Amino acid sequence: MSCATGSINPFVPSANMPWNRRRVAHLYRRMGFGATNQQITAGLAMSPTALVDQIIDQSIALPLPPPPVWYDWTRFPIDDYTDYGDDSYQHRMQWTRLWFTDMITKGFREKMALFWHNHFVTGWDSYTCSAYLYQYHKILQQYALGSFRDFAHNIGITPAMLLYLNGNQNEAGSLNENYARELMELFTMGQNNGYTEDDIYEMARALSGWKVPYSNAIYAYTCADAYFDPTKFDNGQKTIFGQTGNWRNDLNPTNPDNVVNLILTHRANQTATYICTKLYKFFIAPDSDPTIIAALAQTFINNNFQIAPVMRQLFKSEHFFDEANIGHLIKSPIELNVGLHHSLQIPYDNGRLDGIYYDSADMAQRLFEPVNVAGWPGHRTWINENNLTRRWDVSSYYVYYVNSATLSNWVQLAKDLTGNSNNPATIAAAIADFMLPRGLETPDEYAIATDVFKGAIPDNYFDDGSWNLDWNEAQDQVRNLLLYLIKLPAFQLN
Repeated sequence: MSCATGSINPFVPSANMPWNRRRVAHLYRRMGFGATNQQITAGLAMSPTALVDQIIDQSIALPLPPPPVWYDWTRFPIDDYTDYGDDSYQHRMQWTRLWFTDMITKGFREKMALFWHNHFVTGWDSYTCSAYLYQYHKILQQYALGSFRDFAHNIGITPAMLLYLNGNQNEAGSLNENYARELMELFTMGQNNGYTEDDIYEMARALSGWKVPYSNAIYAYTCADAYFDPTKFDNGQKTIFGQTGNWRNDLNPTNPDNVVNLILTHRANQTATYICTKLYKFFIAPDSDPTIIAALAQTFINNNFQIAPVMRQLFKSEHFFDEANIGHLIKSPIELNVGLHHSLQIPYDNGRLDGIYYDSADMAQRLFEPVNVAGWPGHRTWINENNLTRRWDVSSYYVYYVNSATLSNWVQLAKDLTGNSNNPATIAAAIADFMLPRGLETPDEYAIATDVFKGAIPDNYFDDGSWNLDWNEAQDQVRNLLLYLIKLPAFQLN
């Protein structure tokens, strides 16, 4: 349980809660995938409020990735694929590499998109079309910090979601309630929170009519765009939340008769509280604070369900920067693997990006394929007796197998962190503080890290001051210290 007591009020640095490297790094770990030393140094020169605004403003301004050549490929009546199975797999891996690259280089928007991927869940195996993957991921990025109203509407009519939650099978006279249930239970209001079984049935009627093109010629979905078929829509009056009307999902979500607008109008408090609770647990701590969440929910409602104002308030708050919230989450496999590459600026090519994908999948986080519609449960579930050693092995591999230029950069990092000190205790402490959210806990732990850093070099070279970071051995010393630090329990924390 978190012992954080800070309020939602903006964080004002003080002697007890200084604006220091630890808090800047904390901000970048939660608003992205870790921080480089350059980011920490630059952030320290700004106010907390200005830095949060800069990160969010830059994320909002980011362009979407250009469409790949296969963004509109279909299988019928024109077959754009040479080998559907192999081509679609290659497209998926290409787009996965691009997303990992964006995570490493662009930070916050991609952290938000990853959050929404685990909220508006779909699974690749349910749709497999390259174009559907692109459309789904584009919406995650496009609305990551935008209108939740538009987000919830548009994600529901993507082919990926229609196939994953059976919306494609939901027709007048032959209803499928799956998406209607999850729309309220998992995507907007929360489980058993302001709706009835009758509401679910009526919502299914309102959501009917959306289809994913299917071809009897190939006995498969054609990979063409989803469309609304008015002949499959239940056009009668429906009563949802006690409100009667011809509710539907074929119009803009701002129109009064759209089902998303209906939810956000008549179940605003439930939706705002549920979404803000999920945001809090993902970005702050698994133990939610009702007072903080209530303030965020009101901001959500007051800003017409725009996401960015909520994130600004959250990350600027003294609650976020409370010491008890630093290092209080367990890194997901993707946060672990991507964060290591970003903070240490480890080079990557397509092979390494594929490795990040497969390594993360081996540790139970397969991108574009969450475990179920509720998503990855996260936090303590990320670590068990089986995958902890896998986490150690993967991190060690990433740190050990680097080129000489990277080793030189790490030596330069040690110089930058310490003013080019030749004191091994100073260097070991600075690197430990850089790598671990809360540093090491005791003087004895820092002494052990110093011994690891010194390695086999005799003490007299340190004692007489003749050793320095320009020694050839320094590259291996820094790497060996990193290999030690990444196996400590504290490195698993975010």
